[in-house]
Amino acid sequence: MDDPLAVPTGDVADAALAVLHGTVDRQIAEHSLRSFYFARLTARQEGLLTDAAYDEGLLFAATVMHDLGLGTLAEGNARFEVEGADLAAKLLAEHGIPDDDISRVWEAIALHSSLGLADRMGLLTYLTHKGVFTDGGRFTELSPEVQKPVRLAYPRSPDDHTLQAAIVNHARKSPKAAPPFTIAAELLRQAGG
Repeated sequence: MDDPLAVPTGDVADAALAVLHGTVDRQIAEHSLRSFYFARLTARQEGLLTDAAYDEGLLFAATVMHDLGLGTLAEGNARFEVEGADLAAKLLAEHGIPDDDISRVWEAIALHSSLGLADRMGLLTYLTHKGVFTDGGRFTELSPEVQKPVRLAYPRSPDDHTLQAAIVNHARKSPKAAPPFTIAAELLRQAGG
């Protein structure tokens, strides 16, 4: 991996980027890209790039589309993670991706925020979760030096609360969007309902 900022190419990758940039705020799109880079760097650091289950195209799809449930296509009829997974699955199906791969991406997106579950559900789900939460600062296994090219290309302001605000806005759409004991429910509670 010579260029740490390289991304997969092709119709599916292009479509994933287009739906990402066309439906979510810039800060959320950049979080999604950082999540991909950190997931791939985690795979490299843990020696997983050669694992038979590692698929960079699916990892890109899962990480780049993991927050589509916070964008303009989401109606608020389910948790943002599930709505995002459904939207990603639809895009992948439209591009002829096999059902088994669609299911893997759906699971990775639906469980990306599920601490204690995502890291036990297969490589794609594990790496998606690690990438997302490395960007959020929960995981620190990747050194600042390893993260540096990504952080320079896509800086994240410590004062930016766009992601949290989007989760709260989605949660306010319906009770189904913020079931008890979810990240959305907790952020909604902290925001005063």
